[in-house]
Amino acid sequence: MGRIAPTTEATRIVSVVALTPGLSGTAELEVTEADTAIAARSGDVPVLATPRLVALCEEATVDCLEGRVDEGCSTVGVRVQLDHLAPIAIGRRVVAEAHLDKVEGRRLVFNVSAKDDRGLVAAGKVTRVLVEVERFLEKTR
Repeated sequence: MGRIAPTTEATRIVSVVALTPGLSGTAELEVTEADTAIAARSGDVPVLATPRLVALCEEATVDCLEGRVDEGCSTVGVRVQLDHLAPIAIGRRVVAEAHLDKVEGRRLVFNVSAKDDRGLVAAGKVTRVLVEVERFLEKTR
């Protein structure tokens, strides 16, 4: 996909630079006590919390877009579908990968996965939407 026309008051289309399917990004984490289900209050076992794993996958999607979204624009997460398949203990390293699968207007759909040295830990999809930061923040006031 080439460049979308710059934003105007009439169109309110977010401008992006060369977002095409196939882009990829990564994020990695060495699990600490602060990353556990106990710390996140999402469970009572000392393993990587699902909410922290979701955040790691979203971090990989943000890495995928680094430097590709125009100034004044950003993306926000709107949907996460993730299967958390295996526990990760404190001290283990996990790597999340994101691959841009579809560009549907402002909607960006990523395939995500996370692995440790034993194999697949999680897999799913993350959907983000391109926004104009100022206009988006106006909705919070």
